[in-house]
Amino acid sequence: MIDPEESKALVRRLVEIVNAGDLEGLEEVASGQIAEAARRWIGPFRESFPDFRMEVREVIAEGDKVVGYFKCSGTHQGDWRGISPTGKRFEDVDEVYIFRVEHRRLASPIAVVEDNLTRMRQLGIQP
Repeated sequence: MIDPEESKALVRRLVEIVNAGDLEGLEEVASGQIAEAARRWIGPFRESFPDFRMEVREVIAEGDKVVGYFKCSGTHQGDWRGISPTGKRFEDVDEVYIFRVEHRRLASPIAVVEDNLTRMRQLGIQP
C-alpha cells in the first residue's frame, strides 16, 4: 500500500504540471485513464485560459484514495466549449477531485466536482 504522504505528493505534483501546461510531466504522476483524460483536457483548457492556475487548498489521503481540494483562476482568452473569448477572469472557483492510486500513480478518477456555474457567471456567460 502506498504511503498517504506519497499519494498527497502525487496530487501536488499534478497541480504543478497542470499549472505549467506540461503534458510530458504527466507520466511522472498519472497512468491509464487519468493520464489520457489530462492530456485531452490540459492543452485545450490552457489555450482557452492561458494563465490558468490551480491552488492546492487541501489534500487528504487514505488507503488507495486521495482527495484534492483546489481554488482555480484564469482569464478567458480563447474559445471554450464553443464560447468565444470574453476577456473576463474567473477567480477562486472550487474544484474537488477524488483519485484512486495504483502502482504509485494516479490511475482512475472516482469523482470530480467543479463549480462551473460560478466560473461561467464570473465570465459573464451565465446569468
